[in-house]
Amino acid sequence: MVRHSLRSLSVRNFRYFTVGQVLSVTCGWMMFIAQDWLVLSMSGDSAQTLGVVTALQFTPVLLLTLYAGRLADRFDKRRLLVLTNVAAGALALLLGILLLSGAERLWHVYVFAFALGTVTAVETPTRMSFVSEMVGPDLLPNASAMSAAYFNLARIIGPAIAGVAISQFGVVSVVLLNAVSYLATVAALLRMRPEELLRPGTGSREAKVSDGLRYLAGRPDLVLPLTLVACLGMLAFNFQLVLPLLAKTVFHSGSASFGMLTTALAAGSLAAAFATSVRSGRPSQRLVLVSAVAFAAVETAAGLVTGYLTTLLLLAATGFAAGYFAQAANHRIQLGTDPLYRGRVMALYSLIFTGSTPVGILLCGWLADHWGVRVVLWGGGLASLAVTFVLILVFAGRRPEAVDRQEGPAAPRALRNVRR
Repeated sequence: MVRHSLRSLSVRNFRYFTVGQVLSVTCGWMMFIAQDWLVLSMSGDSAQTLGVVTALQFTPVLLLTLYAGRLADRFDKRRLLVLTNVAAGALALLLGILLLSGAERLWHVYVFAFALGTVTAVETPTRMSFVSEMVGPDLLPNASAMSAAYFNLARIIGPAIAGVAISQFGVVSVVLLNAVSYLATVAALLRMRPEELLRPGTGSREAKVSDGLRYLAGRPDLVLPLTLVACLGMLAFNFQLVLPLLAKTVFHSGSASFGMLTTALAAGSLAAAFATSVRSGRPSQRLVLVSAVAFAAVETAAGLVTGYLTTLLLLAATGFAAGYFAQAANHRIQLGTDPLYRGRVMALYSLIFTGSTPVGILLCGWLADHWGVRVVLWGGGLASLAVTFVLILVFAGRRPEAVDRQEGPAAPRALRNVRR
């Protein structure tokens, strides 16, 4: 069973990729904790200021991700990932130098957040579509689950370490460690064997964003999970704002408690990643919808409880439900997409999932300042439930399995001669 769950790691390139990502993503989560703690410390625990920084970090995703998907389909993905990781490391180093000098101001953090978001807008769709080149379609569900596993493992380890490191050595220690960690990802990418990558067909230099959008217009089976991801991404995936505010304004505790809340959420997400690692085929539309309902319901419950221990337990359950939903939607989209369009489709997925965050975060920041952070949790959960039930009613009369059999992962007939 364990061997079956880890089967994608038998691919040499993916093993190197995973090792580099584990270290880099762990330090990246430490960096998120450090940035949030720094902003709250500099702004007097202002939820709106934290919301502005978070929005700045994710706004470039709204502006650039679709173009980045075109870049991912047009150029060598491995080289793009090397460049983006070098850029992210350089930005973290510059912020660390500012903190060491004692000259940091809030606007410096704003600039850093926006610049890092710009790099992320290119890196995310490239990395997501690169997984299929490393392992191929048969191992893609398992490799995607493994990616989610190391991501959530990093969310467990990173915040816990960050909480201790910040209290003992200050925010700057975490920022500098994050800068160095990008070297691991770059080294892993450079150690790969390019000849073993499974790259799509030729003609990619003429890839257009509009072709990818027309392709999606002919795929209703992809529209539903993308719509769900858009709505729940805006309403329910608000944890980067909620968790530090829970620690500081509800439980009146320090960075270590913040780390524990993040670790509880990540532990649930890690369990979901392992639960989905045994998947070998494309999830059904029904599974995506049911997992969305479960996620919204559990998050609502997490916002209604008051005790610290109960909150930790329900955050773990929320993490599991959120991770399971995200993986189900991701696998349904990736495994239903023509490889020639996968970079652009996953760019739209990333745009919708991550890019909806600025809108939701700004609203959540206002709600938290005026009504309290718990309202953000249960309100987002209830709103997500309502949206999901509306979509269930809208798509109730359709048979997605029939659509899948008819079109599968291939492009619609009208587009089969538009090969990028």
